[in-house]
Amino acid sequence: MNAPNANEVQTPYVLRSDRDGVVTLTLNRGDRLNPLSTAMLAALQAALDGVAADPGVRVVVLAGAGKHFCAGHDLREMRSHPDKAWQSALFDQCGRVMMSLVRLPQPVVARVQGVAVAAGCQLVSMCDLAVATADARFALPGINNGIFCTTPGVGVSRSVARKHALEMLFTGDLVDAATAERWGLVNRVVPADGLDRAVDALARRIAGHSPAVIAMGKRLFYEQVEKPLAEAYAVAGEGMACNMMLEDAAEGIDAFLAKRPPSWRGR
Repeated sequence: MNAPNANEVQTPYVLRSDRDGVVTLTLNRGDRLNPLSTAMLAALQAALDGVAADPGVRVVVLAGAGKHFCAGHDLREMRSHPDKAWQSALFDQCGRVMMSLVRLPQPVVARVQGVAVAAGCQLVSMCDLAVATADARFALPGINNGIFCTTPGVGVSRSVARKHALEMLFTGDLVDAATAERWGLVNRVVPADGLDRAVDALARRIAGHSPAVIAMGKRLFYEQVEKPLAEAYAVAGEGMACNMMLEDAAEGIDAFLAKRPPSWRGR
């Protein structure tokens, strides 16, 4: 990683704010479109590790400071390290962050404005849910710079149909928010002035459910979704049986039968 400029004021790469069980992690290099530099990735990894170990967190919102969500990797930093070992370490580091999003016990909602391109688009695809402004744009533009967006394609190809993913990879063209929603890259598109309200409503809807059941359900979803059908049902069936052993499952059923709100016990 390059040494910081002595005249540059250093601020945290990732900001964390907590409110009623919802944690917002904000990529904090808005003046540079929040690039996923090695420093940014390290800060995001540390923040995700902290959230994973915090039983008070129900939902995570991933946001970008400034006008844009994330412009992907820091190309200037990448060009300053021409050796393959450094490049491999970068992509390993990025892969660990992406997998941490999936392995996090809490659901992760991407809050997207402006552009989310290359590894920034990958970041959106690896979040469990995504809400975008109507003027948001998405792309896998590496092909325009002589780089095929292979690692971003891993997440995107698991969110959209294969032909849509390949169109993004082969052309590098920007995709508008309405198209991203239609293709399945984002869950919903809202006006810019309604972004925070929509993200908050979705996060709080999820946070109202049992955190133990949510954590188990998320883990089982990702475990089964890549498996052949018979194996998926085996995993899911065993998971449902384990779910029924949870204290919150008994509480939820008893509350339903008694026509009262459930009182969740926690993670």
